Amino acid sequence: MTSAALVRVACAVVATFALAGCGTGGYTSKGSQGSGKQLFVKSCGGCHTLAEAGTAGTIGPNLDNAFSASRDAGMKSSTFTQVVHDQIMFPITTPSTGAPGMPPPDKTLPLCSSVQGSAFCVDDQEQAAADIATYDGAVAGTGAPAQAAGGSTNGKSIFQTAGCANCHTLADAGATGTVGPNLDQAKPPKSLVLDRVTNGKGVMPPFKGTLNPQQIQAVAQYVSSVAGK
Repeated sequence: MTSAALVRVACAVVATFALAGCGTGGYTSKGSQGSGKQLFVKSCGGCHTLAEAGTAGTIGPNLDNAFSASRDAGMKSSTFTQVVHDQIMFPITTPSTGAPGMPPPDKTLPLCSSVQGSAFCVDDQEQAAADIATYDGAVAGTGAPAQAAGGSTNGKSIFQTAGCANCHTLADAGATGTVGPNLDQAKPPKSLVLDRVTNGKGVMPPFKGTLNPQQIQAVAQYVSSVAGK
């Protein structure tokens, strides 16, 4: 979904609230910001940039850019929460602009009852969507600093929390992403992982502004040592 499309959706939501006599009070979510951040990093960060989450995905819209102008204009976080929630649960899978569509919730938030092994899953899609929407609605476009991987220098932890697991398959990390190469099959050497994580390539964004040099070294060492094992 393009940034322009997100803005159009936001405007439509605002119009709906106005017609209902609610101003821009929006949707009051029962979601958890703490849970929402964890879910966002695992499920959404591989495709979206969000500074506070430390994610730098470029497949989908940069969420800070998409919402910052509307936030500066006075639109409330509750409105963004509604927009994000509805886009997760009722996504535009084939935009008319030709931009990449957003997968349905069965792909972004697969139910644990339908997933085997240790792959990412949720017990309740609606609650997970509410959590992500509450978190995203509160922080997108605020200029909050990146908190990528929590400062961790544990390669496995970084891989799981910096968005890598959303795009790549790596058995040791319980990752089953299909956007990027299957790392167990590719078995990349450390030098190649260092280059790709640092500089990016194709749809993969560079992480040199998101992860520090020690974190990049750690994740490269981790991937090269466990891939295909």
